[in-house]
Amino acid sequence: MFSDTIAAIATFPGNAGINIIRLSGKDALNIAYKVFVDKNKQKPAKLKPRYLHYGYIVDENEKIIDEVLISYMKAPNTYTREDIIEINCHGGIISAKKILDTVLNHGCRTAERGEFTKRAFLNGRIDLTQAEAVIDIINSKTDSSHEISVKHLEGRLSKQINAVIDEIMELLANIEVNIDFPEYDEDEITIERVKTLCDKLSPELDKLIKTADTGKIFKEGIKTVILGKPNVGKSSLMNFLLNENRAIVTEIPGTTRDTIEEFVNIKGVPLRIIDTAGIRETDDRVEKIGVEKALEKVRAADLVIMIFDSSKELEKEDEIILDYIKNKKVIYIKNKTDLENKLNLSSYREIEEGIINISILQNQGLDDIINKINSMFFEGHLNVTDELIINNVRHKNLLIKAKKCIDEVLNSIENNMTIDFIEIDLKEAMENLGLIVGKSVSDDLVDKIFDEFCIGK
Repeated sequence: MFSDTIAAIATFPGNAGINIIRLSGKDALNIAYKVFVDKNKQKPAKLKPRYLHYGYIVDENEKIIDEVLISYMKAPNTYTREDIIEINCHGGIISAKKILDTVLNHGCRTAERGEFTKRAFLNGRIDLTQAEAVIDIINSKTDSSHEISVKHLEGRLSKQINAVIDEIMELLANIEVNIDFPEYDEDEITIERVKTLCDKLSPELDKLIKTADTGKIFKEGIKTVILGKPNVGKSSLMNFLLNENRAIVTEIPGTTRDTIEEFVNIKGVPLRIIDTAGIRETDDRVEKIGVEKALEKVRAADLVIMIFDSSKELEKEDEIILDYIKNKKVIYIKNKTDLENKLNLSSYREIEEGIINISILQNQGLDDIINKINSMFFEGHLNVTDELIINNVRHKNLLIKAKKCIDEVLNSIENNMTIDFIEIDLKEAMENLGLIVGKSVSDDLVDKIFDEFCIGK
């Protein structure tokens, strides 16, 4: 399908044991013969497929660049369904770059972002859900997000979506027959079959859609904003959760001026933690900007951790924050419980009953916070080991559109609409599902998806 041959460094450049330079395309093998010599520094007669060959890469002047292991994988049984050459050289920047420059000088061009996987998709080795799973595996930050993505790469989502498409296609074929040959008068039988299928598909699609929020959390982490008035221990809590001194901590109120964001995986719970400036009225221009940014982060947050200082009485700043976050998911924390308790929350009985007591100074309370997050976001949700979970917003939106079409079909049947109307919605449902796996997908969408990949994958 492709007339050119691409090449890229497939490993992260830098100090490491090895680097891998990957070539894919119709001229990959010929280029390998031009740049590779065996252990006797002779051009090899043949590179045997799926074997490692020891030797050297040489430049245009036959000067040795590096000692390497080279492998040849013959099309079509490769990642891209093209001939692939992989050159394993020593780690570091210089060797890999010189080898890449050498193969480029012999007729390759530099691969674009994700172009190896893009070729795998366009050559029919994988579908679009599997291609998207590749980048999700690379970006996985927790065991759960990795496991979800591996299932997609195996084709579990594709298999389920394609099975639905096949069922719809079979019905559409029957509908076409009824429209073209009305004398057979089988409309009632066909419509009954359509209703039976749609009654089955609607809850199935709904079940998948409902997993998307959990999948998004596993993939992106719970956007967690730590909020409170100045000097209650927000930065200390962030350091406590990260197990490192990421945020500056002093006894001076207003130390944190800007938001600080970090990702952490605590006992399988993915958190995107955002430490914010203390919420208070201030004349300091920089601190005021920090407070405004903190409130912006709250609006986009999945979770707010509101911290009180148990050694101080409830103040106006506390009440302002409580009013601002009343419609958010919130975990309330009482910090500095190692000191004398002066905090009275009797006017906020619901908060008082569910508050978590911690002492960051004495490293107490982390387990209680994580257990609370688990109960708020994951209790009663799917087991990633057993269930298929959607973790891609594009998939979710297309599933919602498909389900809406299926529900429209059922509504049309209930209202005794003609089979022509039913056919339109069924076709639209099938088209939306087809977009998930990459059938009739636009070039712009393909380019956008693969542009998120790194070069060399």
